Amino acid sequence: MDDIRQLLLAAFDAEHREHIAAIRAALAAVETGRPADWNDVFRRAHSLKGAARAVDLPAVEEVAHRLEALFDRVVQGRLGLDRATAGVVDLALDRIEGLVAGLPETPEPEAPADAIAALDACLSGGPIPVAAPSPAAAAERAPEPTPAASQAQSPAQAPTQTQTQTQTPAAQDGAVAYLRIASDQVEALSKAVHDLNAALQGQETVTAAVAGLESGARALRRSVDTVQGRTGEMVALARRLREAGDPAGAALDGFVDRVRRLDGDLRGVIRGISGLARVQSRSTGIVDGALRRLRDDSDRLLLVPAETVFGGYGRMVREIAREAGLAVEVRLHGLDLQVDRGLLQALKDPVLHALRNTISHGAETAQARRQAGKPEALNVTLSVASKGSQLLVTIRDDGRGPDLARILETGRRQGLVPPGADPTPESILDLVFAPGFSTAAAVDRIAGRGMGLSVVAEAARALRGRATLRAAEPHGTEVAITVPLSAARQPVLLVEAALKPGEAPQTFGLPSGAVAQLLRLSERDLASVAGEPAARINQGGRDVVVPLVPLASLLGSGAAPLPLHDGLVRAVLLRCGPAFCAVAVDRLLDVRVLLVGPAPPLGGDPALMSGTVMLADETPALVLDPEGLCVRARAGGLVAAPVAVPERRKARVRTVLVVDDSITTRTLEKSILEAHGYRVFVCVDGQDALDRLRRDGAEVDLVVADVEMPRLDGFGLLQAVKADPGLTRLPVILMTSRGDPADIRRGLDLGADAYLTKQKFDQRELLDTIGQLL
Repeated sequence: MDDIRQLLLAAFDAEHREHIAAIRAALAAVETGRPADWNDVFRRAHSLKGAARAVDLPAVEEVAHRLEALFDRVVQGRLGLDRATAGVVDLALDRIEGLVAGLPETPEPEAPADAIAALDACLSGGPIPVAAPSPAAAAERAPEPTPAASQAQSPAQAPTQTQTQTQTPAAQDGAVAYLRIASDQVEALSKAVHDLNAALQGQETVTAAVAGLESGARALRRSVDTVQGRTGEMVALARRLREAGDPAGAALDGFVDRVRRLDGDLRGVIRGISGLARVQSRSTGIVDGALRRLRDDSDRLLLVPAETVFGGYGRMVREIAREAGLAVEVRLHGLDLQVDRGLLQALKDPVLHALRNTISHGAETAQARRQAGKPEALNVTLSVASKGSQLLVTIRDDGRGPDLARILETGRRQGLVPPGADPTPESILDLVFAPGFSTAAAVDRIAGRGMGLSVVAEAARALRGRATLRAAEPHGTEVAITVPLSAARQPVLLVEAALKPGEAPQTFGLPSGAVAQLLRLSERDLASVAGEPAARINQGGRDVVVPLVPLASLLGSGAAPLPLHDGLVRAVLLRCGPAFCAVAVDRLLDVRVLLVGPAPPLGGDPALMSGTVMLADETPALVLDPEGLCVRARAGGLVAAPVAVPERRKARVRTVLVVDDSITTRTLEKSILEAHGYRVFVCVDGQDALDRLRRDGAEVDLVVADVEMPRLDGFGLLQAVKADPGLTRLPVILMTSRGDPADIRRGLDLGADAYLTKQKFDQRELLDTIGQLL
């Protein structure tokens, strides 16, 4: 329940900010003479009240309830929103924000007396009391000490520095402040976090020891209970011995007393151990969660989009071409790929040299391009992609292409090719990466010194990669820089799959850059193409069919059925160039930023494995090559027929549609229902729900709806459902804070199968009601 409450509080934190911002916007509109939507403001106060009740914050609920009453009178025209009333609303909103901000220190805050008194005065028409600023508010307004200029301007002394984006108190109007941090310090932070994670693995031993101690104590307790069961006989025997004058009777009485005391003492020990086990488990969970967030955040500091380094290169290439009097079009692809910032920095200059090389050696006159059937502007493309465990940076142009004869002639002249040797075209093209090699007729601002491509080759070698040059089709030149991502961390999607029936599932990794979508496929999403399973998915607004293959089949365990859990097949949609394929797995675990090492030299198909990662428990996991998986999947013949339809229907999970405009209430109801085995869809209002039901109504078994919602309220949704011939038999439960008899009667008259009030919310009542209706 602690996890659920934390989830709800996080949702409530976001929701209350949204409602308060909307209410403040309405106040600002009134201040400037613009109209405000008071119906929306009233609804937001109502939703804020319901959300506060859902997370058990009565202090916020009290304030929101009075705000709701105040805005109700504004809507009905019985109360004007003058400056004094607006000030009271501002005070109430400030106090709500303060209560929520202080929850970590004060989990059960008291209602703010000043805001309550001011709101009550507004509602009763009495004089509005003056509110004194709270200590927290005063502290927030206190000026911060200004750092000395020398401190503010002192740079970090480190070989490499990076900019980390962060929001500081000084940043105003949404401006972003930047901190300059040495990259080796970020690396050190990440290493320290991972070392801490390894050290805390020892907590599992402690937890296991406590669990073993608790188990042993309970076993001892059972033995004592067995002895306790015989105490009646011993008491009777002792009485007979005493009556016979035998002193053993008194001794036996003493033994019985000691057994009873032992039983009581043992009960206390077991309670203590059980309490310790609960505290240990809860503490371990909290530490694990905090450590996981810290680890992910620290790793994320090391990853940046490629755009942060290469994003300005399009403008630079155009400027270089402009100075040379050339027309050029530059296209940049894949710059959203997250890459280790150190790796990008190492490639910064080599990529720029390669781009300059396209202008100096690839550009042609406009007349020559027209004669070759090309557009007048030189087309230059910079692409960044991950291919398995490799980072691939490609610079391509549609210019004149490499002149093999001229390159060979220059190589012979510079002594790079032995006399009489007849090198292959690939060997000839490799000559351009030699230091000082250039085929330019003269030295100018962008060519002729023979430094450009040698810099590219040296940088690639330093990163344990390589650079290649080849003729592009149908025209031009392509320079490719390939370096291992094992030189850096990368985001990896972790999945589980059992390779053989009855075996424990294994964890595998997939480079997240190749993952187009995570899929949860129901029966209606499955298809059959040429006798083999496929998946129907939506891509670009249209339905497409892609191959669907179990990961167990791809990894060589033979034909395997699709893994089906809770009536769903879970799969990863992989992007392989312009094509897609779906790989079915048992579980989708998490996306983690991990250090990817080289693939194992033995024990697997090298075409399918691109690296290894170390998991949190120090267990290694294979990172799979998405392109290799797609090639194997398209080969076909790998998978047995899908699970039979009757069996899937038998395993079908009941689906409940939850309709509520409060994200907190939706989260609470969704968590409760999913914890009890239901599949849950959520919608934000009645119109959203009606659209969903008309589209996917066959999948929904029951609806739980609020009443107070924008666009279409719960009554309107209920009326529309019962009027639709395809939905009229669908059970609908109204669960709302509107508990007036007239509202209950109206809901039941419209056809609600049950009417529950949030004021007396009991999850057992909700679950029992759903169980009866289904």
